[in-house]
Amino acid sequence: MFRTREQLEEQEGRQLASFALCSRDSLGRCYPEGEAAYRTAFQRDRDRIIHSAAFRRLEYKTQVFANDEGDYYRTRLTHTLEVTQIGRTIARALGVNEDLVETICLAHDLGHPPFGHAGEDTLDELVKEHGGFNHNHQSYRVVTQLERRYPEFPGLNLTLETLRGLAKHETSYNLSKLAGIDPNERGSLEAQIANATDELAYNAHDLDDALNSGIITPEMLNELEIWNLLCDRMHWHGGEMDEITRHSFIRELVGLLVDDVLHVANEHLEKIQPRTPEDIRRQPENIVGYSEHVSAMNKALKSFLFENMYYSPRVVRMKTRGQRFIEQIFNTLLDDPRQLPRECQTDIETLGVKRVIADYIASMTDRSAVLEYRRLFDPLMRP
Repeated sequence: MFRTREQLEEQEGRQLASFALCSRDSLGRCYPEGEAAYRTAFQRDRDRIIHSAAFRRLEYKTQVFANDEGDYYRTRLTHTLEVTQIGRTIARALGVNEDLVETICLAHDLGHPPFGHAGEDTLDELVKEHGGFNHNHQSYRVVTQLERRYPEFPGLNLTLETLRGLAKHETSYNLSKLAGIDPNERGSLEAQIANATDELAYNAHDLDDALNSGIITPEMLNELEIWNLLCDRMHWHGGEMDEITRHSFIRELVGLLVDDVLHVANEHLEKIQPRTPEDIRRQPENIVGYSEHVSAMNKALKSFLFENMYYSPRVVRMKTRGQRFIEQIFNTLLDDPRQLPRECQTDIETLGVKRVIADYIASMTDRSAVLEYRRLFDPLMRP
């Protein structure tokens, strides 16, 4: 006998903490529709994201290293999956809704353009007088407007809880007004977990990629307190780092950060004794985060990665190349928008030509951006 949606909802109600968001209490969707027979509303959101074109494209979008740099390095998709796995672990330990955390994590980078943050910065500059470009904002637009899979509505028609979770993904670009929520209100505990695990995952796994590439060596990390702490815990005293040892270090780092997040969240929950999700949202500060000591160590690691990895000559060359592709594609399409696909041209009147071109480029993978560049500029390439 399979379990019905109602039985799954009942199970959630019994097992989850009182301050968790239960699918049976969902505020629903922007466009009303009947729910599935054997999936909760949040499980249905998750499935819609996984089956979206934007999710599939993440496989060929840069995290730090471009696809042609090698098969080992993270892509935007593998980063997303790693964020999701860590998010579910934390959600399970805190007794909140794993399905909702998974859904928010899976959707959080859908709006990333090709060539990573270099692509985002380039598009932001190109459309700065027309609202700019921010990948968090774009992720929200992907699931509410840009994905076209259903005849009845634009986007994926996700639940309001998932949309609010995406809107509360912390960024310099405030999405609260866009989502119709109070900008001073905290995100749900599920949204806070998704936000925290994003940074946790990319710090740890970018370090892994940097060590594997040789851009960073273990000796360079000796200035970092968090690295020395890991060395003590691993009983490692330097020397050549083989693959197994590197994997062990990254696992230990992720474990250290997850442990700290859980202990800090538990301390806050014990202190405020929330009874409902609203009790979480009314707090003056987030429940989920690092202790002061671990936060300082993690910020030092992040600064180190910026200086020694993200601004290394090899990565800067990759960024510059990507920026050049995007700039030239954008400007050429702007000179003559008739080169855009017909389905894009129909949106120019409502969205404006620059926003339409930015949306078109943001949807590309690294590979499709390179192919578009060749179609536009290579005389031997078929248009």
